[in-house]
Amino acid sequence: MRISDLSRQSGVPVGTIKFYLRERLLPPGEPTGRNQALYNKNHLRRLRLIKIFTSIGELDLTSVRRLLIAAEEEHLSSIELFEVLNEVSMAGKDTAAEEDESLELARADANRIIDASGWEVNPDAAARSHLTLALAAMRRLGCDCDPDFLDVYREAADRLARHEVGRIANDRTARIEALARNVLLHQAFAAMRQLGQQHHLSRRFGLVPANQGTADDGDRS
Repeated sequence: MRISDLSRQSGVPVGTIKFYLRERLLPPGEPTGRNQALYNKNHLRRLRLIKIFTSIGELDLTSVRRLLIAAEEEHLSSIELFEVLNEVSMAGKDTAAEEDESLELARADANRIIDASGWEVNPDAAARSHLTLALAAMRRLGCDCDPDFLDVYREAADRLARHEVGRIANDRTARIEALARNVLLHQAFAAMRQLGQQHHLSRRFGLVPANQGTADDGDRS
């Protein structure tokens, strides 16, 4: 297909595709003449993956390039590959925290959660630090963070992780798709959690969603 067809099918402007080609985020097409080339379904697939990482995953192009390169490095294990995803997901975010009692207690809580789950993870895993920072912030705000409250999240996380990992194929061609699927599932779960919250808030406090109230009012008139 020509670059115009690639643009139409992917929804990515021609100018952006040319930029990706210059930056080597997209492999070159098959030359057919001066400044002309043909592209195939692999180019279309790569463009769709880049769109997932940049739009839904909200990653910058530097992080996307790092993921694409990591996915093609055969010496990297699946654990190391997903650690790269965890690291780039926090790139540019303020993860600095002052050493205080809350942070020390949160670090102990994070270790307790990991030990209680039987998770064998690296001591310097990015997610361990992210969990510690979140728990420390919860403590400072006086939020619920006792073991009984957090156990529900720990158990749910373990079930979800086991379910997701069971679908990962350990071959190079599927590795980048596995990363993209992880990004999409993260967003899908967040959306479902928000929908569940809306439902249970309305049940608990007797609230009626705005669109439902409007429909009911129309029925009564």
